[in-house]
Amino acid sequence: MSQINSVNVEVQVVLGRSILPMQQLLRMGRGAVIPLDTTVNEEVWILVNNHPVARGEIQINDEKISIAVTREANVYDYMAGGL
Repeated sequence: MSQINSVNVEVQVVLGRSILPMQQLLRMGRGAVIPLDTTVNEEVWILVNNHPVARGEIQINDEKISIAVTREANVYDYMAGGL
């Protein structure tokens, strides 16, 4: 069990995606808003070591943000940009 405890994994939550020209990205300053291709109630992607493993919902409780896992991820949907 101690070997398992020493393994590090990186967990990411992807809220949405955006495609921007490099010139526009370089002009952005502090407080700039980047529009995403998703809506408020859509599920987010949960990635582990850059691999999609699950979908989830954002939950906010007393200024804390968490993600509730709702289902298994479909890798092909993720690769196709299925946000």
